[in-house]
Amino acid sequence: MGVIGVTCPAKAKSAGRCPELNGTPTLKQIASLDALWQGYRDATKHKKNRRPILDYARNAGANIQRTHELLMAGRYEPVPPRSFWITEPKPRRIDAPSIRDSVVQHSIYNAVYQLFDRGFIHDNYGCRIGKGTHRANDAVQRYMRQCGGDEYYLQLDIRNFYYSIDHAVLRERIERKIKDPGLVVLMMDFSGEPPTGLFIGNLMSQLYGLVYLDWLDQHVKRHLRVKRYVRYVDDFVLIGLTLDEAHDLKAHLERWLWENLRLELSKWRIAKVRHGINFVGFRTWRKGRFVRKRSLHNFSKALKREKIESLQSILANAKRSGSHKHMVARIRHEKPHLMKEIANDLLMH
Repeated sequence: MGVIGVTCPAKAKSAGRCPELNGTPTLKQIASLDALWQGYRDATKHKKNRRPILDYARNAGANIQRTHELLMAGRYEPVPPRSFWITEPKPRRIDAPSIRDSVVQHSIYNAVYQLFDRGFIHDNYGCRIGKGTHRANDAVQRYMRQCGGDEYYLQLDIRNFYYSIDHAVLRERIERKIKDPGLVVLMMDFSGEPPTGLFIGNLMSQLYGLVYLDWLDQHVKRHLRVKRYVRYVDDFVLIGLTLDEAHDLKAHLERWLWENLRLELSKWRIAKVRHGINFVGFRTWRKGRFVRKRSLHNFSKALKREKIESLQSILANAKRSGSHKHMVARIRHEKPHLMKEIANDLLMH
C-alpha cells in the first residue's frame, strides 16, 4: 500500500439488454426507433397492468415515434417526476419518472452502461449487472479470511449520497466517456435540479452514482494501493490494516471526498477483523454470517401476519447465512400451514 498520509492529485434489475457497442454512444443511437422500442419493453417489463403503462400502450407506436422526433430535434424535455415517500428502511422521497421518460432512460442506459461498467473496479457491487449484496458480502468474508483476526478494518459511509452529488462534477465524469454533446445534455436532463442531488427512483440515478464514486474507487486502488477494498453504493470497507493505517486512511479519505467530490462521511468504524463487519445487511465474521437484527424483526412481523411474499424475500436473502436455519425452524414451529405456500428451494439450507 502506498503513502496514506498525503493527499494525491486530483437497477439495475429493471435494466434490459446492454449490447456491446462499436465506438461511443450518440444521441442519434439513443433516439433510434429500435432503441426506443427496446427501452419501452424494458421499462414496462413486469408492470403491464399499471394504469399509466396501459394508457401509454394504447398508442405506443405513436408515442415512441413522437419521442423519436423530439429527441432528434433536440426538443425533448423530461416531465417532473411523481413524488411520494416511503418509510422502510428509512424515510425518503422517491421521484418516479413518467413512462415516456422511463423509456428514454432505458434507451440511454442500454447504450452507455457497458461503456462505463468495463472501467469500474471488480469490487464495486452496488447497482451493477451480475453483482449485488450477496457477492459483496462474499468478497468481504473472503478478504477477512485472508487476514489475521487482530488486523483492522476501516468502514465508511457517505452522508446523503444521492442528494449530495454535485452536477458539475458528475457532468465532467460523464464527458470523459460520452463525446456527443447532445447526449451529455440529455443525460444531465435526468440528473434533477442543479446544483446538487439526483432523483431517487430513476434508473439513470443508479448509473450516475456508479460514475460519480468510480473516482473514489480508482483513487483507493491505484493511488493508495489498498488491496482489500469493497464498496456497495455509499458504504465501503478497507480490510487488513494496521491501526495507524486505518486512522490515516480515514483522515485522508474524509478530506479527499470533500475536496474532489463534495461529499461528507456520515459514520465510520475502525475495529479488529475478529470483531466482525456489519455490511450490506449481514453481520459477517471469518467463519460465518448472519442477517442483521432489523431483518430478523421484519421476519417476525411477516410471520405473524402471514405475509408470504415478504417471507419469501427475507428467506431468499438469508439463505446463505446462519440465520436461514433459524427462520425455517420458526415457520415450521409457529406457522406450519405456511410451509406449502413457500417455495421449496427457499426452505432448503
